[in-house]
Amino acid sequence: MREPSGTLVGRGPLRRTLVAVIGTLSLVAAAAAAATLPANASAPTPPSGWSQVFVDDFNGAAGTGVNTSNWQYDTGTSYPGGAANWGTGEVETMTSSTNNVALDGSGNLQITPRRDAAGNWTSGRIETKRTDFQPPAGGKLRVESRLQMPNVTGAAAKGYWPAFWALGAPYRGNYQNWPSVGELDIMENVQGLNTEWATMHCGTNPGGPCNETSGIGGNTPCAGTTCQAGFHTYAMEWDRSTSPEEIRFYLDGVNFHTVRANQVDATTWANATNHGYFVILNVAMGGGFPGAFGGGPDSGTVPGHPLVVDYVQVLQANGSGTTPPPTGNRDAYSAIQAESYDSQSGTVAETTTDTGGGQDIGSVANGDWALYKGVNFGSSAAGQFYARVASGAAAGVSGLVEVRLDSRTSTPVGSFAVGNTGGWQSWRTVPANITGVTGTHDVYLTFTSGQPADFVNVNWFDFGH
Repeated sequence: MREPSGTLVGRGPLRRTLVAVIGTLSLVAAAAAAATLPANASAPTPPSGWSQVFVDDFNGAAGTGVNTSNWQYDTGTSYPGGAANWGTGEVETMTSSTNNVALDGSGNLQITPRRDAAGNWTSGRIETKRTDFQPPAGGKLRVESRLQMPNVTGAAAKGYWPAFWALGAPYRGNYQNWPSVGELDIMENVQGLNTEWATMHCGTNPGGPCNETSGIGGNTPCAGTTCQAGFHTYAMEWDRSTSPEEIRFYLDGVNFHTVRANQVDATTWANATNHGYFVILNVAMGGGFPGAFGGGPDSGTVPGHPLVVDYVQVLQANGSGTTPPPTGNRDAYSAIQAESYDSQSGTVAETTTDTGGGQDIGSVANGDWALYKGVNFGSSAAGQFYARVASGAAAGVSGLVEVRLDSRTSTPVGSFAVGNTGGWQSWRTVPANITGVTGTHDVYLTFTSGQPADFVNVNWFDFGH
């Protein structure tokens, strides 16, 4: 929801076992039932197979602030050094005042936008102190809240923009790396419309693989009572037990929008998901999203209608401790672009002047690695490995480019040594023999050197018989 470059953000916003299926169905049933609970209901007990890793039921005396062991306030009109107006053009000033952010004494949090006599708006925005919310390998994470949107509609709601969302941990303290670090908008609403928007932001801005600044979004109406008239349960489930990995969005237990890893390139997905997240609740006034639906706030907007939050909880379902078996979506015998890794350590994607253009991975030194999931070698054994490499390493600096299967610590099936090729963009294709490989594997390129200096860039690699 908050883009740091100053560009307005316009929103167009299993485990394959019986136990996991039952757990998922239990979550759906629990979420659907939660919509009918009283306004001060406690967070539901996690279903079998799930554990609660964070919860706040917002119990406390009326008029008191939030638990600062769980939450921190964002105040003013931007992060320190970040884009003005939170990067979205919204017009309010965020405060830590209980006039804007307070418990109601009945087990709820209220975030209330106010307007003073001079027409200036204030509101509230809080985020979890924790930034480590992510699913374990092969497991799932669910971030959920039962809440009621500000109960105001029509002309009186112009400019209202409540949200329940999450940002990638690398954003905290940087404020310049959106949208690459990822944003997951679990609930957004504008103008008092009976609609819930959910969006994933990633990649580059503007445009890019995630269609920024709109993102990859979906929306749905609230059933039964409207989003404004009653409580509903809003959730995001991030699932690493599926292949491809999925991020699913739910309203009252119904999955209405799903983003899958194969909708974007591997680098974009990895940059957005290879870290934890922190959770945010706020009510903005004005900005890019309301602007797409008529604008505001204006003189007809009625202040004082709070976002009412019954609870926020984060659940985790442990998996096998490993990612799912690879699905064979990469052909071993076609060029695999080095920058298309699923995960990596120590490398940097950069523009290449090699034939075909695009990017390579550079700044590669001893101990660095890159992972390419699901490389299909077929039934006829591959015996050759080819890599397109360049090096501007100093005299005496060289290292090994190694191929390992399914684990970074497995014995290499093949490798070759490389030193200075005449420059960091002076490319050559280097062959190497490998132990015969068949079937589908996760391929790790690992880099070993006796010196700490960078020693190689890699543009692409493939295999042969």
